[in-house]
Amino acid sequence: MDILTSKENGILTIEFNRLEKKNAITAAMYQIMVDALKDAETDSAVRAILFLGKPQIFSAGNDLEDFMKNRPTGTDSPVFQFLWQISHASKPMVAAVAGAAVGIGTTLLMHCDLVYAADNARFSMPFTQLGLCPEAASSLILPQIAGYQRAAEKLLLGEAFTAEEAASMGLVNKVLPAEELLAFAQAQAAKLVALPAASIRITKRLMKGAQTAEVEARMAQEIEHFGAMLKAPEAAEAFTAFFERRKPDFSKFC
Repeated sequence: MDILTSKENGILTIEFNRLEKKNAITAAMYQIMVDALKDAETDSAVRAILFLGKPQIFSAGNDLEDFMKNRPTGTDSPVFQFLWQISHASKPMVAAVAGAAVGIGTTLLMHCDLVYAADNARFSMPFTQLGLCPEAASSLILPQIAGYQRAAEKLLLGEAFTAEEAASMGLVNKVLPAEELLAFAQAQAAKLVALPAASIRITKRLMKGAQTAEVEARMAQEIEHFGAMLKAPEAAEAFTAFFERRKPDFSKFC
């Protein structure tokens, strides 16, 4: 299975398990996660959710080949359903990130409540490099977390940044040695499980507050632009260059 899910001691663990493809996410993988998150919402035994990758890599983001074959056509598409689920999850979400976290591998973290990174973690949101715009309401949330200038640097240039910089920006709670990451994140999730479930849910809801509506509105804007840009020549050049393993040439586009 490319996504492993398990429930143990009150924690739903969702693990990317496609190491041969750098944990790149397909539509089918999104659907598995959507189903698991929906189930967690109604399962009173689940009191926390933990996202994991592998020690070598968290996720390379969308599987571009699968993405082109299964282009999201509406909000009922698995990828958009996944974004809705993580942005509306009532239960606390924890992430343990090691290695590269690209695209959605980074933006999904903005919806997690606790994010821990190994010292080998590298984050990037290369949407502009693909002729696209941000998703997961990252164009709203990242400036709120990191400030406009730092968010602009990450979203406009799309360049990778370290775990230490992610922590200084407020995207990551703590950076740990790689060999300590998993145990620490599991222990933090276990702390959440031990606390009163209603108190955790209500506290999270109060902190999110009116932002939930803002996130919904921004996601809708991003989806509209994303869909249009996916059909534009800049994206076609970026994707073609990716598959041909060459540098894209955007000089002919205004």
